[in-house]
Amino acid sequence: MFPVLAPHEIGRLSRFGRPHRYAKGEFVVRAGAQADGLLLILSGEISMEPHETHEKPIVVHGPGQFLGELAQLSGRPTLVDGIALSDVEALTVPPARLRDLLVQEAELGERIMRALILRRVGLLEQNVGGPTIVGHEENRDVLRLQEFLRRNGHPFHRLDPETDESARALLERFALKQSDLPIVLCVTGELLRNPSESELARCIGLSRPLDAAKIYDVAIVGAGPAGLAAAVYAASEGLSVIVLDCRAFGGQAGASARIENYLGFPTGISGMALMARAFNQAQKFGAEIAVPEEATSLEDQSGEDGRCYVLCLASDQSLRARAVVIASGAEYRRLNVPNLADYEGAHVHYWASPLEAQLCAGREVALVGAGNSAGQAAVYLSGIAQKVWMIVRGKSLSATMSSYLIERIEAQPNIEVLLETEVTALEGESGALRGVRLLDRKTGEETAHALEHLFLLIGAAPNTGWLARSGIALDGKGFVQGASLGGGGKHPFETNRPGIFAIGDVRAGSIKRVAASVGEGAQVVAAIHAYFADSQTQRTEPARA
Repeated sequence: MFPVLAPHEIGRLSRFGRPHRYAKGEFVVRAGAQADGLLLILSGEISMEPHETHEKPIVVHGPGQFLGELAQLSGRPTLVDGIALSDVEALTVPPARLRDLLVQEAELGERIMRALILRRVGLLEQNVGGPTIVGHEENRDVLRLQEFLRRNGHPFHRLDPETDESARALLERFALKQSDLPIVLCVTGELLRNPSESELARCIGLSRPLDAAKIYDVAIVGAGPAGLAAAVYAASEGLSVIVLDCRAFGGQAGASARIENYLGFPTGISGMALMARAFNQAQKFGAEIAVPEEATSLEDQSGEDGRCYVLCLASDQSLRARAVVIASGAEYRRLNVPNLADYEGAHVHYWASPLEAQLCAGREVALVGAGNSAGQAAVYLSGIAQKVWMIVRGKSLSATMSSYLIERIEAQPNIEVLLETEVTALEGESGALRGVRLLDRKTGEETAHALEHLFLLIGAAPNTGWLARSGIALDGKGFVQGASLGGGGKHPFETNRPGIFAIGDVRAGSIKRVAASVGEGAQVVAAIHAYFADSQTQRTEPARA
């Protein structure tokens, strides 16, 4: 995590940086402010300290060591303070040159990249840096904000005004009432009242203005396994790439408690860990990732200089690209019961992350679904909840779930599978779920169960509503049509619109597996190169980014 570079390694790194001096007592970096990049110390010492309190340093860096974590890879604001303990001479490597370093100096780049990742993991584990959320544990908006930050790998604190004196002091300081909660206090001192994810992202520096004048080679809509794989391969091959996602990187795979059938991970890996590696890998090769940015429409603005598409965004921004990859995946299906919305977010959940699991500790919960995601969630929750009721409409699990998961479910004494059963009603008041009514489809008998948490993993519908006016052909279920290998457009995965490709779960006929999506992400880049080659032969001067 904190390597000391040898003189010959410093020499190799120096060609990527520029000299910088800091006086004793000077802030080298400030939490919430954008740092200049990776900083290699040549002489002197710098203390890295939590912004909240400077009582105990996280680490003191000396000669041959470097400051930075994953925020410096993408040029985002730093999470901690750095103070010069003496006069310091250093080399600053800006983000663009840092990415060059990681690629051009393989061995040294690997050591630096590993350190950047481990430092972010350490900050997350110790809850150092990031905004403070003030609100009650089971408040749906508190859970929403916490999940957004967690899924984007950003540390945060949560304070409950009922139990924490600091939280009560904040309410008094800003003259706030309980009805104003939740609030978010950013590192910069800005206070937000129940912000949207976009507002929170701007406050912590996660999202930044896009360059409307730039024409990217490839714009990828969706940062799930397919989109991130396409970003890694396209960026590593020299294409200028931007990836959009309306919420967080990782897609549905990122919400998976554990993936055990992905090649190369015999002991399994959490979806978040797998997708975080892909996210960091894409940034290493120079892909620009904009989260949260939601695409609302796709327009053709081709001209004499070549084909160009414009993506309009919910943030009132737009971007242009020579080719577009639709990897927008799927949206979670909702249960068809009248009052479902009353409980979503706080008592009805669409994934089983540590946040939801914490709410369910020692309680009975119900889980609806029979696919692999449902099986993984059931096993994960069984280690935390008192009992897991698994509600399945079908006659067995074998038709929709991998055998290893079925065996594991059968081995858990606190998982009870109810076959040919469905949820008919939710009962509760004031947004608090108190019970679930179940119908036995074999007997017609309806029973009530006292449950406070319900997990819905019943599949997903394609996320293609934003393509309504784009002219992209969709099938009867809303999946992008005609984009299978060798079909549809001229090139593999190409839609009925030249230069627009579809991969992953959003594509009609796709195999809904992480490995399949990753494979399509890799394959589509070859198709994009072929498309560019064809486009170049059709005009004298190719459009350039």
